[in-house]
Amino acid sequence: MRVRAHRDLPVPMPDGVTLLADRYEPIGAERAPVILIRSPYGRRGLFGLAYGRGFARHGFQVVIQSCRGGFGSGGLLDPLGDEHDDGMATVEWMRRQEWYPGTFAMHGPSYLGYTQWAIAPYAGPELKAMATQITASQFRDAAYVGGAFALESALSWTTLTNGMSRRFGGASVWTAPRLTRRAVLSGRPVAELDLVSAGQPMPFYQDLLAHHADPAVPYWDRRDFSARVGEVEAAVTMLGGWYDVFLPWQLRDYLAMRAAGRRPYLTIGPWWHIDVRHGAVTRAEALAWFKAHLLGDPSGLRDSPVRLYVTGAEQWRDYPDWPVPGTRAERWHLQRAFGLGPDGPLESAPDSYRYHPGHPTPVLGGPVLLADSRPRDQRRLEARRDVLVYTSPVLRRDIEAIGPVSAELYVRSSTPYVDVVVRVCDVHPDGRSMNVCEGVRRLTPGDAGEIRKVQVDLWPIAHRFARGHRIRVHVASGAYPTIARNPGTGHPLGLDGPTVPADVEVFHDPERPSALVLPLAGA
Repeated sequence: MRVRAHRDLPVPMPDGVTLLADRYEPIGAERAPVILIRSPYGRRGLFGLAYGRGFARHGFQVVIQSCRGGFGSGGLLDPLGDEHDDGMATVEWMRRQEWYPGTFAMHGPSYLGYTQWAIAPYAGPELKAMATQITASQFRDAAYVGGAFALESALSWTTLTNGMSRRFGGASVWTAPRLTRRAVLSGRPVAELDLVSAGQPMPFYQDLLAHHADPAVPYWDRRDFSARVGEVEAAVTMLGGWYDVFLPWQLRDYLAMRAAGRRPYLTIGPWWHIDVRHGAVTRAEALAWFKAHLLGDPSGLRDSPVRLYVTGAEQWRDYPDWPVPGTRAERWHLQRAFGLGPDGPLESAPDSYRYHPGHPTPVLGGPVLLADSRPRDQRRLEARRDVLVYTSPVLRRDIEAIGPVSAELYVRSSTPYVDVVVRVCDVHPDGRSMNVCEGVRRLTPGDAGEIRKVQVDLWPIAHRFARGHRIRVHVASGAYPTIARNPGTGHPLGLDGPTVPADVEVFHDPERPSALVLPLAGA
């Protein structure tokens, strides 16, 4: 089907700002259903080709709008802050257009997915379908993951959006990660890292620092739409990646819709956030979804609503729901002599390490927004004295874990301000120790010296630990620069000053049975 593009359509906002949009029209299809896409990354180039012309060739009108403050749209970008009001004003504008048929859908990954959730509970019955990818209805918890500050992701995204507003801004997607890495290795205080990566203060980055201590503040009220996800009546399909920064909160959105009686679709593959491999799957699944819910053609939909890629087994599998029915939680206890297994808990003395904020424990791999987050060999990290490493015996059979993962640790620290980082690895017969999932919990005061029971939520997984492999668990207090170093003082994030090392003990005995909790599938 041939396509006609209408460029730079002015969309007025209630505050007098004008946003620009492009509309792609399938020639010969009168008043075709509309797919609305709102983006801070521009509306031409790959967006126009893949989304605009791509969907219009199949009989849909597509409206791609630039969010305020970029690519010709007026105003200033206030990340996350204006997407509800601007999105609702855009829907009102569409209703006044003679080409609007009375129904629409929404589409897009990451921030483009967030703009969908920002208006979905409020858009009314005209909104028929949503196709969301690697995104969530709120980004607060991903910014303060486990209570720690997701430094590298926050700094790289603000550096990216700052660069996109400049000449040759399209190159920022490649330059921002390098500038961020240079900044986090500079030794400058966290509050000054935006000066290193962007050459100027970046308001959103500073806002994230300012609101870290108490994320339950009005700043986040207008940026968090998770409480109303269950009210969304549109048909929703979600695509995520096992190594994506937003996966835990995307799955919360899925569960909120299920709890409200909705039936969303869910696909999770072996992808990270900027992994180009999920692009083809994204377009194919979204097209099938829109044909089903806007054109009445369900022939492209699969029978089972949940499709997961099981890493380690390298298999796609279909399931009726998430969490996968029939799984059971099994505790794998930390044991003496740095063992790990389902037997126990056993009598043993605690293990200990010292974390020094001046030389923070680094990270190898793991979910980061603008980086290649595929699993990496962790042996270099495991050789450090500030990382405890617990390893199972060689597995005599395949073990598949599919679902949420957590750790329950009994910890005593010399300072009440300390992070607890837990990582699960798959140890191959040749010795490679490949990270599977991880999580962090930032502790605030109980009394120093007291033993605390600490719950750490890790990234969910669908993974086969194969026969002949071993399961390994790391315990540490840093993952720099994925998370900002904990100074050990309790001072507000970004306040420079002296740091306090943490002497940390991890207990694993019958009275304090530290364990990894795995969601095991099958018998």
